[in-house]
Amino acid sequence: MSRRKAPGITGKAPAAMTERSKPGYPATLGVLLAGGLARRMGGGDKPLKTVGGRTILDRVVERLAPQCDGLIVNANGDPDRFGFLGFPVVADDVPGFAGPLAGILAALDWTAAHRPDIAWVLSVATDAPFLPRDLVSRLHIARQEAGVPLACAQSGEQTHPVIGLWRVDLRADLRHALVVEDMRKIDRWTARHGVAAALWPLVPYDPFFNANTPEDLAEADAIALRHHDA
Repeated sequence: MSRRKAPGITGKAPAAMTERSKPGYPATLGVLLAGGLARRMGGGDKPLKTVGGRTILDRVVERLAPQCDGLIVNANGDPDRFGFLGFPVVADDVPGFAGPLAGILAALDWTAAHRPDIAWVLSVATDAPFLPRDLVSRLHIARQEAGVPLACAQSGEQTHPVIGLWRVDLRADLRHALVVEDMRKIDRWTARHGVAAALWPLVPYDPFFNANTPEDLAEADAIALRHHDA
């Protein structure tokens, strides 16, 4: 199934970045959350750190592009640093550093304005180099089976609220929670609506391993080497 290129994309992106290869679930836009402060990494953009000779961002895009109907980046500051991707870069519009919920809200608002044909947004952290290649399909299955509007990833006993599916028509409620209630914890908001977890095993490695420190980057390098680039 071929879908049109999202408005606002500059340059020519490879076909895999704008066309989902295995349809079978609702059209879903992917947002790469790159707005973190990276304090434990010493500052800078974590997505541009390398694992196995490739940036984490490159790994995330390579895994998600075939699963999504377009990708956007959520990042604050100078958007040109991600311009090489050819994807729209969307900043938070909630005052202050409001955390990942603000980035998710920005993505929901952008989707409603620019891709009204899409009702679902997948959010992912851009410090996770080994994301599953069946992430979107399994999250949709989880929320459909549970009869709830939201889903997140889980590996072992650990849930990953930032890596999840969000329904675009819930954006007004999310904005109220952020702006009026000053809510910052993802779990508090998702509990209002119902969230299902899709479970992945921790072996041979955690697919949601995230690199927050230089030591984590070294461990990610070792995982990529042991598992032939994972």
